[in-house]
Amino acid sequence: MASLHRHQLVRLSEDGWRRVLAGAWQEDARECVQHWASHRLPLVVTRQPDWLAEGQVALGLSAPARWSRLRLVLQAPSGDVLGFDEFPLLGQILAQLPPTVGASAIALAESLALEGLTARAYGSFGWQAMTGLVYARDASDLDLWMNVSGAAQADAAVTCLAQWSGSLRLDGELVFPGDRAVAWREWQAWRAGRTRSLLVKRLHAVSTEQSLTALDRQAEAA
Repeated sequence: MASLHRHQLVRLSEDGWRRVLAGAWQEDARECVQHWASHRLPLVVTRQPDWLAEGQVALGLSAPARWSRLRLVLQAPSGDVLGFDEFPLLGQILAQLPPTVGASAIALAESLALEGLTARAYGSFGWQAMTGLVYARDASDLDLWMNVSGAAQADAAVTCLAQWSGSLRLDGELVFPGDRAVAWREWQAWRAGRTRSLLVKRLHAVSTEQSLTALDRQAEAA
């Protein structure tokens, strides 16, 4: 099986969905899972806990408003994974955004592209674009993640993100080599000396780091 990373999408086989549906779900959760299975909608790779049995993959399902925005957690054998996918690009979700935000989103995508960066939309707007179901509400953030090659490109990304003028709050992560994710606002504050440490999220763990050297060591270990 291909290597996993956070925010990666997974599509299950027919047998995989059958095994998921055989679980002990409450009524509203079961209805949601049945919809996912019948429409072959994706699940998302979540943090893989230490206690997870070998050969199992920890997955998540973020339900829309129709099912009270449930956060469902499940596991599937790696053999039930039919394939992988990714959340849509920022430019692919423009139709999901409020009209007043469209121009800001296009400008952001263009400025990121000039820095060699590609943003993907997860969270409410990403799920809504993929499923056709209602997720977004007035208070929804626009959540983006993007790969960065190192500190210099992370700084360039933050410069672009900080220029955001849309009415939605812009949130998300910078993903460094080794699948180490840092919230972009936290990186901005840390580089400006407003905080002493960074919360670094990885596929198997979360840690607090205080230096770029520590981040580089993690990349080498990965």
